[in-house]
Amino acid sequence: MEIVTLDLEGVLVPEIWIAFAEKTGIEALKRTTRDEPDYHRLMDYRIAILREHGLGLRDIQDVIASIKPLEGAGEFLSALRELTQVVILSDTFTEFALPLMRQLGYPTILCNSLEVDGSGMITGIRMRTENGKKKAVDAFRQIGFRVFASGDSYNDLAMIHSADGGCLFRAPERILEEEPDLRLVTEYNELLGEIKAFIG
Repeated sequence: MEIVTLDLEGVLVPEIWIAFAEKTGIEALKRTTRDEPDYHRLMDYRIAILREHGLGLRDIQDVIASIKPLEGAGEFLSALRELTQVVILSDTFTEFALPLMRQLGYPTILCNSLEVDGSGMITGIRMRTENGKKKAVDAFRQIGFRVFASGDSYNDLAMIHSADGGCLFRAPERILEEEPDLRLVTEYNELLGEIKAFIG
């Protein structure tokens, strides 16, 4: 039996932090996991910037409320779910994900959570587990699934390499140069074709 694991941001929905950076005009918040391999360093950087500007969880959630899935993402996900089981493995947070999951028909998502103080300021993150995407893929394989994985960022590489099959989706040039053996697709019909070939 097969299962597909997908990243969320950059694959099914726009990058939340980039949308927030554009809304607030804070260019420094455009840095994402496409740029920074160390997720904890990236989040410490983001939280410090939020604190400096007096921005809290509600400010980010207000922007998320205006975000729509990437064009074609809903149709792709529906077609994929007719073929096989799908789990979204994301380093985003439950406090961010719900409005986006609603728009995508509530697919299964495994993600992290935020630590927020009484004034609504983000003070830290609570990871479900370290290297959670890879561990989830390893666990699915251990219970008898063949896993196909796809994502676009540094934090997706471990799950793609651990899976039985996989590819990059719309990954930046820097990652393509560092991972020349990973296949790249840029359109949902191509990704669906890769998955169909994997399923056989």
